Amino acid sequence: MIDVDKAIAAAVNSGKVAFGTKEALLNAKTGKARLILVSRNVPAETQNDLNYYGRLSGVPVVSYRRDGVDLGMICGKPFAVSALVVREVGNSEILKLVESDESEPNEIGED
Repeated sequence: MIDVDKAIAAAVNSGKVAFGTKEALLNAKTGKARLILVSRNVPAETQNDLNYYGRLSGVPVVSYRRDGVDLGMICGKPFAVSALVVREVGNSEILKLVESDESEPNEIGED
């Protein structure tokens, strides 16, 4: 099992990522993302839209069990991050999150 927080930080530091639900929706619709990570405090309607477009384009959407402030801290940002779009993984092993379990919706992180 991989350390989720370290995998997220490695993806941010060495890969290509984007932040926010607007970017996540755009990348889910176009299928350009490798993975979309969504914090727990994203509105249900936005979460449903991300899951829907992610299924259509084949982009895995993973729910992160912590809120946007925690996700922002892990990403090294001074602001809350509601959604993290991973376009290139870099040195991260973050895609192992979805390789191990293909059921939907995926949920990761500590409570």
